[in-house]
Amino acid sequence: MKPVDVLGVRVEMPTNQPIVLLRERDGDRYLTIWIGAAEATAIAYAQQGVVPPRPLTHDLFKDVLDALGHTLTQVQVTDLKEKVFYATLVLDGGREVSARPSDAIALALRTSTPIVVAESVLDEAGVALAPEEDDEVERFREFLDQVSAEDFGAPAEGPHEPGPGEEPGDGPDTPPTRG
Repeated sequence: MKPVDVLGVRVEMPTNQPIVLLRERDGDRYLTIWIGAAEATAIAYAQQGVVPPRPLTHDLFKDVLDALGHTLTQVQVTDLKEKVFYATLVLDGGREVSARPSDAIALALRTSTPIVVAESVLDEAGVALAPEEDDEVERFREFLDQVSAEDFGAPAEGPHEPGPGEEPGDGPDTPPTRG
C-alpha cells in the first residue's frame, strides 16, 4: 500500500463528471477516480473546512464513530475490477468495512485519517507525469484554490450510481476512459 494525498476535485470536460485526484506521496503517480456530484461536494467541503449547519452524511458517520468511541485508522483503495474502484475503511481493532472510494476519502478528510492505495491499483490506473506536466498540476492546484463546493452541480446526463438491475462500472468511482 502506498500513501497518497488528496489534491482535490474538479469537473472533467466534456463529460461534466467530477473526479477526485490523488497523488502518490513518495512517487510520481497520480490517480483519478470519477465520483458523484454529492461526493465531490463533500470532499471539497472537507478540504475547505466548511462546516454545514446540519451534518451531511459523512459528518454524521464521523459523529456516529465518535459517539460509539471508535476511530477510523486508515482508508485503503484496495482494488480495481471492471473499471470500478473499491475501498475499505479500517477501524480501530482491525475491523474493516467496504466502501466506495469517494465516500471513504470524504470521511478520511473529516477524520484526518491516512489514505493508502494498493500498488496493483496504482500500477493499473496510476499515471506518471513528466516534469513539464508538473506545471499543469500546479495550475490545477491553483484552480482548486479558487473553486468552491457549490461549483459541483449534478450533471444533467451521464454516469450515475448503479441502481437495481444495473451493472457496476457505469457510474462514479470508475476511472476515466483513456484514448
